[in-house]
Amino acid sequence: MKFVICEAGATKADWRVIEDGVQTARQITAGTNVSTMKMEAVAAIIREAAQALSAGPVDAVYFYTAGVITDPIRKEVEAVLGQCFGAANLDVESDLVASARAACGHAPGIAVIMGTGSNSCQWDGSRIVKHVQAGGFIIGDDGSASVLGKLFIADYIKGFVPEEIAQAYAEKFPSTYPEIVEMVYHNPGSPSGWLGSLCPFILSWYAHPYIKEMVDRNFRAFAQRTLKQYDTKHYPVGIVGGFGNALQDIVRPIFEENGIRIRAFIPAPIEELVKYHAEAPTACAAPGL
Repeated sequence: MKFVICEAGATKADWRVIEDGVQTARQITAGTNVSTMKMEAVAAIIREAAQALSAGPVDAVYFYTAGVITDPIRKEVEAVLGQCFGAANLDVESDLVASARAACGHAPGIAVIMGTGSNSCQWDGSRIVKHVQAGGFIIGDDGSASVLGKLFIADYIKGFVPEEIAQAYAEKFPSTYPEIVEMVYHNPGSPSGWLGSLCPFILSWYAHPYIKEMVDRNFRAFAQRTLKQYDTKHYPVGIVGGFGNALQDIVRPIFEENGIRIRAFIPAPIEELVKYHAEAPTACAAPGL
């Protein structure tokens, strides 16, 4: 059995070729979000990966992407994957299904994405049975890197950021109002990605009471406004994503004070997904809600 698996977030995509349980190739490309990117751009990334991997005909392709997957989008992506990899078995799912399969496998639980964006669902072992809408970084995505960046920038342009932090920011990043507007509203790449990229700087000031309150507020909002809507009394939460994983010491006590038990932190779902498909390479869960 030879298959290709791709786990694509908004920032980057991790592609693997697995043959008889052994990884034979890997490629990192730009990420994909089928809600915010034109299909031509998504297709270009897929073609780039296929050329770099040189996988030849494969038995299956499992493609997970950020964004809301409608039936038309699914068919468009499947068509490109079929052309590029010559596979008959094509499984196109959201990054939320990827996180549920990685965090919960075939067992029920709650899966959470905490990366550039955030998302969550309740999983019954084979499909998503409840989904609190994420909203994206403009009207949702509490607990994500992009929202933390947005909170900081919103304060920065209005003069609320303490002077020493504001000065340090201005020495490293676009700091004039026109520059910031350009990065957020006219960014040809990913505005959410740019906002998220500010987080290492923001978190380097976590000892400052102003930044600590902002960071904690972001995670507390995610716990209270989203995660508490699931059955957290009976099911633990598996947290997927580099942002959440890097901040375990901050996230864990905030979640626990809200009665949320954490099953595990998973930096990236790709390794668990490889195991999931290697064990049952033709298994496809029903599309999530």
